[in-house]
Amino acid sequence: MLRALTLRLPGPWRRPPTRGCASGAAAGDPEIQVRALAAADQGITEILMNRPSACNALGNVLVSQLLEALAQLREDRQVRVLLFRSGVKGVFCAGADLKEREQMSEAEVGVFVHRLRGLMNEIAAFPAPTIAAMDGFALGGGLELALACDLRVAAASSAVMGLIETTRGLLPGAGGTQRLPRCLGVALAKELIFTGRRLSGAQAQALGLVNHAVAPNKEGDAAYHRALALAQEILPQAPIAVRLGKVAIDRGIEVDIASGMAIEGICYAQNIPTRDRLEGMAAFREKRPPQFLGE
Repeated sequence: MLRALTLRLPGPWRRPPTRGCASGAAAGDPEIQVRALAAADQGITEILMNRPSACNALGNVLVSQLLEALAQLREDRQVRVLLFRSGVKGVFCAGADLKEREQMSEAEVGVFVHRLRGLMNEIAAFPAPTIAAMDGFALGGGLELALACDLRVAAASSAVMGLIETTRGLLPGAGGTQRLPRCLGVALAKELIFTGRRLSGAQAQALGLVNHAVAPNKEGDAAYHRALALAQEILPQAPIAVRLGKVAIDRGIEVDIASGMAIEGICYAQNIPTRDRLEGMAAFREKRPPQFLGE
């Protein structure tokens, strides 16, 4: 079940199928929808990108709406998992809106790319776990958005992803040159960026770029359903412990092992006074499932 949140928002592979990116939204319509799931899935929130006229390309409006949504959601302690998905069949996100960028001056391009990089940093720094559900094309900035998420799920054959900027006379500018080597290692990241190669979901899983690759379905949302199942696995776990685990991993991976162990110790110490830790111990002792409240 879904409960919609009201947000005040500012105004060789084949190409994505035209029917998936045909204009289906009126000018001025919100380009994202934020949905808080209800009932057994309460605690899972979805950001659905819905810009069919441009294959969810990251233009000024879409970027502004994503930033506004993230700013509101990061303050909501009820959000235990945040899931990014597409409302446009066959496409996750086609990357930066190059048609819009053609109309910008060099100075405006610099400002926009800075905002785009900031968006990816906000996704990466989101306190709760984030999952990208890629049921279609995730190219350039679209893959950078997925790389900013903690976990990635892709349709094995219908998802196509790559940092293809060098094929357009560009280089990745929204975190791709930094997050891809941290994900896959330096040599492989260089190969993929230098060649602009596109990967299927199955190929991406074999390299470790995505956590899971699933067979596509007729509805075109198989990756979403696998991502939702993954979110449901996270949902019953102690939310403060999960958030602190994310901090320990994200900060620890950037430093030497001794400093990383110190970061882990700081995070562990913050978890000791929580009611959830006491609940976990009591549930273990009483042989019952724990009921974590995030306190």
